[in-house]
Amino acid sequence: MNDMPPIPPVDPEKIARQRHFALGLFRLSGAFLVMFGFLAIMQRFSWVQGDKAKAFGLIMVVAGLFQFIIVPRLMLALFKRSRP
Repeated sequence: MNDMPPIPPVDPEKIARQRHFALGLFRLSGAFLVMFGFLAIMQRFSWVQGDKAKAFGLIMVVAGLFQFIIVPRLMLALFKRSRP
């Protein structure tokens, strides 16, 4: 009646490595967003210039800082709540 295969055992070390990789990836992408925002503020792109470049760059910098600082902390709190 139960034709489903058994659930394989969970390796906590593998899950920890995956979580560490995810945290690092979010921090790295946040840092790239911050750098991209500063380049836009300095008007290094031909497709956005003037006040629009400064507004766009500021939005990118704020989003990047949020992704670099806040998102990993939220993920850590989630990871602590749900143990493997």
